[in-house]
Amino acid sequence: MPRANSSVPRHRRHKKILKMAKGYWGARSRLYRTAKEAVERGWLYAYRDRRRKKRDFRRLWITRINAAVRQYDMSYSVFIHKLQENNIKLNRKQLSEMAIREPQSFKKLVESLK
Repeated sequence: MPRANSSVPRHRRHKKILKMAKGYWGARSRLYRTAKEAVERGWLYAYRDRRRKKRDFRRLWITRINAAVRQYDMSYSVFIHKLQENNIKLNRKQLSEMAIREPQSFKKLVESLK
């Protein structure tokens, strides 16, 4: 029985990886082995950063809220505590957007908590 070579499946696999590595610099976009390493590393970063993005945005929202609340002589922690005490259920993303886009209503919210 003749030896079967896997030339078509291998060629497809290589093409798929090289297509994913398009736009990479130098050998990373041309040579299969280095392209595969680069693509796999990219997958690792993508996996990690999908989780990281959630943390980064929450930090951004908290920073924005803190900056907005300090204009009215209140700290972020006190503001969040008073929101919970008054059973106001707005998440940090909404509060951040409110502080940026609707400063008057945000001011009323802060003053109602004082």
